[in-house]
Amino acid sequence: MQKKNYVQEILDIIHSGLPQAELAEKLSDYHENDLADALADLTAEERRKLYAILGVEQVAEIFSYLDDAEPYLKELPPEEAAQVVSHMDSDDAVDALDDLEEEDKEKIVHQMDKVDKDAADDVKLLLSYDEDEIGSCMTTNYICIRKDMTIRQAMSELVKQAGENDNISTLYVVDENERFYGAIDLKDLIVARADDSLEKLIARSYPYVTDHEKISDSIDRIVDYAERSLPVLNESGKLLGIITSADVVELVNDQMGDDYAKLGGLTSEEDLNEGVFQSVKKRLPWLVALLFLGMLVSSVVGAFESVVAVLPIVICFQSMVLDMAGNVGTQSLAVTIRVLVDENLTTSKKLHLLFKEMRVGLVNGALLAVMALGFLGVYIHFFKAYAWGQAFLLSGCVGISLIVAMVISSLVGTVIPMLFHKIHIDPAVASGPLITTINDLVAVVVYYGLAMIVLIEMFHLG
Repeated sequence: MQKKNYVQEILDIIHSGLPQAELAEKLSDYHENDLADALADLTAEERRKLYAILGVEQVAEIFSYLDDAEPYLKELPPEEAAQVVSHMDSDDAVDALDDLEEEDKEKIVHQMDKVDKDAADDVKLLLSYDEDEIGSCMTTNYICIRKDMTIRQAMSELVKQAGENDNISTLYVVDENERFYGAIDLKDLIVARADDSLEKLIARSYPYVTDHEKISDSIDRIVDYAERSLPVLNESGKLLGIITSADVVELVNDQMGDDYAKLGGLTSEEDLNEGVFQSVKKRLPWLVALLFLGMLVSSVVGAFESVVAVLPIVICFQSMVLDMAGNVGTQSLAVTIRVLVDENLTTSKKLHLLFKEMRVGLVNGALLAVMALGFLGVYIHFFKAYAWGQAFLLSGCVGISLIVAMVISSLVGTVIPMLFHKIHIDPAVASGPLITTINDLVAVVVYYGLAMIVLIEMFHLG
């Protein structure tokens, strides 16, 4: 079945010249995400006309799906922008406002106080948290009931609150002091009898997170619970909001983006709107450090200049040894970072991982060494005109270098992230460029050292 291009269909409908009522009815059949994608292909004037046709509530839903709401919010007067933001979930509203300049953000929040003070208070609460805290990405869109209610009262409260809050799969229960008491699954409430006790439906030991927890410290725990939502509490146990599964997906994507940036030696992600100077500030420190490490590698290569002078062919296989050592180190690094997610990892388990990675490096190195011995020996004999004995001596040196370099690289790729983790530095920072440069140094010393000790002596050229 051919996939439909909904965005193009939406654009065709908008440009069709239909009466406003009919246009609004047809567009209501499409998902807000597709409508959000279509906005970019409209002119500012066409968008303003569309906002008036769709109405504030639907426009708010559409804006929730925008990756960057700034240009669209700035097209609206502050009063209209405030109405749109007021109808968004608090976490979506904060995401939209974060895209704006501080002055524009303050204007809209000020107008929200006049439009919907409760929505404004929710947004101000989320904006009060640092962006790396759980409280900054929670939503106040949830159902809350009191623990002393009857089943009938709880059902009535659910119906009443569902008009404003659509996260209804889990009902959160508080005591008389607004402290979190437990949670009820919607299904359990629906099938309960009117004369049943509400207390029997409440899960008292329900998982939760706290508002000032760091997102990076709690994301794996949130994912492990696999709930549609989790309550967010303050230090006194008061229910402030919830983290939904949609929030979790967004947090995981953001964390993956940060980790990917760190793999390149960056401190945080960059975007298309970031200035050159900001990008340089992020990249330069690591590049300076790696420059000096690179100079160290180059000086080590220079120390083996005598080997290259009398046996130039060794240069042909330098990059292969360095690349394989770097690849193995990166693999060990990836495995180690993934394992270190388990905060309860014991010393014995760490040692087990270390020796396992070294054994893997040894076996892989041995297999590749055998292949190098055969294929490179034949290549050196036929294409470089060396005698069979000399050819296999050279290929054997390359093979042994692969084994040693890959074992040491596995060790380095495992120990460094463990060390960084021990001193409370994100192990991902130790990845990519740093590991590669260290492994280059190891491979150069092993390869040229072996060539100096074995080949020069065996060829009787030294």
